[in-house]
Amino acid sequence: MENKLEGKYANCFKIGYNAYEFIVDFGQCYAGQQEDFSTRIVTSPVYAKTLLKTLQNAIAEYEKIYDAVE
Repeated sequence: MENKLEGKYANCFKIGYNAYEFIVDFGQCYAGQQEDFSTRIVTSPVYAKTLLKTLQNAIAEYEKIYDAVE
């Protein structure tokens, strides 16, 4: 099976939500330039919480190998 994932760099995020879903926009932001959002992920609150836990675990593992993230 061919991997068709496209990698994009993001250093800027916007998060919104309603009763049924979370909306996360990913983009690039630099001083003196307008925000440039390129990717939107829409997911349920249950999966948003799963993402939060997954990121927390990944950061904890990263900090064991490298330095603490400020």
